[in-house]
Amino acid sequence: MVRQRVRRCGRATNGAGMATASRAYNRLAMQRFLVERRLRDVHSRLVRAREELAVLDEQLAAVAEEAEEARMRSLVSETPLAAHEYTEVQRHVDAMTRARGALSATMEALERRRDELLMDVGK
Repeated sequence: MVRQRVRRCGRATNGAGMATASRAYNRLAMQRFLVERRLRDVHSRLVRAREELAVLDEQLAAVAEEAEEARMRSLVSETPLAAHEYTEVQRHVDAMTRARGALSATMEALERRRDELLMDVGK
């Protein structure tokens, strides 16, 4: 049987000096705190991603409209310069579309992580 001693702080300790009556922290409360902190972090990242997506959608709409105009000029003028301009603008549209897809995938991953964390908080 382990003999308990009372230290100057008034806590009961075992022979190794570790508190037996109370721990330095409550593990469940600390786990909940960490989950809530992660949830706040995921939420802020999700908000930023939504804002970025809104900006990207506006930019994509403008560049896509410019690409359509360049395509029409290319068809009407039938010059190599107009075709080159259209190709350049279309590359930008393609790159922005890929960036939008990557951002959407990131948002989906963040939403899944948020749902997992909410399940952990609910336990």
